[in-house]
Amino acid sequence: MFSCVGYAATAADARLGPIKLDRRDPGPDDVQIDILYCGVCHSDLHQARNEWQNTIFPCVPGHEIVGRVAKVGASVTRFHAGDLVGVGCMVDSCRECPSCREGFEQYCEVGFVPTYNGEERQGGGITFGGYSRAVVVDQAFVLKVPEKLDPAAVAPLLCAGITTYSPLRHWKVGPGQRVGIVGLGGLGHMGVKFARAFGAEVVLFTTSASKVSDGLRLGAHEVVLSKDAGAMAKERGRFDFILDAVAANHDINAYLDLLKRDGTLVQVGAPETPLPVSVFSLLMKRRNFSGSLIGGIPETQEMLDFCGEHDITADIEMIRMDQIEDAYARMLRSDVKYRFVIDMATMPESV
Repeated sequence: MFSCVGYAATAADARLGPIKLDRRDPGPDDVQIDILYCGVCHSDLHQARNEWQNTIFPCVPGHEIVGRVAKVGASVTRFHAGDLVGVGCMVDSCRECPSCREGFEQYCEVGFVPTYNGEERQGGGITFGGYSRAVVVDQAFVLKVPEKLDPAAVAPLLCAGITTYSPLRHWKVGPGQRVGIVGLGGLGHMGVKFARAFGAEVVLFTTSASKVSDGLRLGAHEVVLSKDAGAMAKERGRFDFILDAVAANHDINAYLDLLKRDGTLVQVGAPETPLPVSVFSLLMKRRNFSGSLIGGIPETQEMLDFCGEHDITADIEMIRMDQIEDAYARMLRSDVKYRFVIDMATMPESV
């Protein structure tokens, strides 16, 4: 075991603060990583505040991790000290079920092990995330990061990036298709970038007039204000695919109505309460309403390689570790363009 400093919530109503963490020494298949940057995901806030009623305290959030390899186990051949690497939302899975064998570890039939607030498959310890100076992860769940990219701006790709890349790839979004992206936040801004890079005609839907210029800058061909009933009516039946990245309660039927026959709407935002769906909207045009969860390890590596080839990263705002509570408050107000990233050089060296 070795010790390092992390930032943790010790209770649902407690501010995050520094704690001493014990990390396992690297085993034969492990990679020890000195963390450089960690993105801030909305799920970090949910977990820290126990809003999903499943948090194990102390909770060290963070699953958008980029760092340098410090040590590798004896059986590790893909990674070497000094390599730039990433770790996303998973650090293990059963590796034996059909989903795992096909590279869809996120759909592990036993349940994948989350990067934080999960139970390790061996040893029974609780996983602690990327709000820390170091992490040790099995090589099968470590990803290579292209050196040409800004490592801080890569961090959000490990969650926000793959969450939008995976459904766009799975449903074969590309040239000749009209694609809608609903919401311009951490997820939505990556959806716009990827859909444009895949060659689709991209339309952003937002409730905020202040985001029109940003939507166009990020790659949308058109921006529609969803509060404008007339503008929405003009878009009915025009879309092959819609990616809905909104996590707040909203009228999903307004977007289902925009699909062509056989069109698909995929939900990646996770509202707290169920969304009522008009069955007739699905029946009358044979429309599809689906969901998607992050991506498997092979697809996440594919995404990182694609980003390296096309120079795609997240739009970020860098913060110090001691600014995390302010970042959470701003995130609740949607006051970030478009992902906070923590500079781990600002982490205390000791507790």
